[in-house]
Formats: sequence, C-alpha cells, structure tokens
Amino acid sequence: MVDLEVTKLRTQIAKSDATSITVRGRDFVHDLIGKRSFSEMIYFLLTSREPTPPQLRILDACLVTIMEHGWTPSSVVTRVVQHSLPSQVQVAIAAGLLTVGDVYAGTMEGCGRILEQGLEHADPKAHFRDLVSQYRATRKPVPGFGHPIHKPDDPRSPALFALAREQGLDGKFVKLIHLLAEEVDRAYGRHLTVNATGAMATLLLEAGLPSGIMRTVSVIARAAGLAGHVAEEQQNPVGGRIWSSVDELIPYEDPAKP
Repeated sequence: MVDLEVTKLRTQIAKSDATSITVRGRDFVHDLIGKRSFSEMIYFLLTSREPTPPQLRILDACLVTIMEHGWTPSSVVTRVVQHSLPSQVQVAIAAGLLTVGDVYAGTMEGCGRILEQGLEHADPKAHFRDLVSQYRATRKPVPGFGHPIHKPDDPRSPALFALAREQGLDGKFVKLIHLLAEEVDRAYGRHLTVNATGAMATLLLEAGLPSGIMRTVSVIARAAGLAGHVAEEQQNPVGGRIWSSVDELIPYEDPAKP
C-alpha cells in the first residue's frame, strides 16, 4: 500500500531522464549551460527567479567579498587537513567550511534577521535600541558589527554600500542598517564598524534573498577561497608547520606542579 504522506512529497528544483535534464522548469542543456553564469544559476536555484542585472551585481560582489581574508579558522583548518590527507582535497575544503557559523563568515544570517524584524516594526529605531541593549546586557556581539582587525571601519563595507547606490538598490534595508548602526554606537559608547557580513546581509536583502538562505552564500564563496588554499598547499605546503607551531606555542604543563 502506498503511504499517502509520501505521495505529497515533491521538489521543484530538478529532474532528469534518459535524454534530458530539467532545472526549475528550464531545459538545462539548451537554456542554461553556456547561457547563464555561475552566479546567475545560484540566484536561480535559491529563488526560482532570474536575477535582474543589479541583483546579479550585488550577489557577485558579495561572493567575492567573503571569498578570502587570509589566515582565518577556515583556511587554517583546510591547510592542516590537506596536509593530513593530501589526496582528498574535498575533505580539506569540507573541513574548512565547517567553521562557517555564528562567529566567522556566517553572521550575515543573524544581521539579516534583525533587519527583517526591524522592517516589521512601526518604530524600527526604538526596536533596535531595545534589541541592542539586550545584546549589550548579555555581552553578546551584535551580528554584523565589529571586527578584530579592521578599525575604525571594515574597508569592504563602504565599497558594498557604494555599489548598492550605483545599482539603485540602496532602499529600505540600507536605511535600516544605518539606524541599527547608530543604536550600536550609542549603546557601546564607541564606534563599531558595520563589518562585511553586516553589509552583505543588507545588500542580499535588497537583492531579494531572505536571511534564512544567506549563510549558503558564505559557504559557496568560502569553498572557492579554500580551493585556492588547497592549490597553494600543494605547491607551497605550510599545514605541517601550522601543526608543529601549535606544539611549540602551547607547551605541556604538569598539573601536579604548582
């Protein structure tokens, strides 16, 4: 007997048979391969819509923005795993991607959610004031704000906001991020930069991507950046040195000794 619940299961992404592949209602071979860029396909798969030229420019810029930032947890992990499993590049990249989250590279999701909530309030400034106070009281960073290296401002953020203005996508969410920034600076008593993930959250919302899907943009972009680290590790290995440096910098301490 067929489970009636199973008959309700469906997908609108893709199907394939002996002679064809269909992706979101489009002929994959004749309509998409060679006709759409990688970024266009990302937007299409995430939203089931063709991006407008401004939306595509924003998505491209965000993918490039988060692709590389030197030595980060993701690049360190990838280098060490590549050193351990030199013939398994996919494992090294996957291991690095597991570091994308609430601390590094994935904070745009939280920032985007705050901006979406602000849009629902009659007085977003008052809402942001209360919200930031809660973060301050619990000693939690406000998603999308602050940076351990870039001070007073993350140089990537103004470039992204300038692109939004250029593309005519500096609308309601850009206004909201500036309101939120005012409340963050007021609550903390000093200037905290809107960092790259905060700017990206704002622009992705303007481009029609909801907060719940934003972290996937980080994952896609970081995968490309980590591929570069794998390539360099193959030519100029440093993973072993990273491992040995940890042993040197963190010596064993006998717990029995005072």
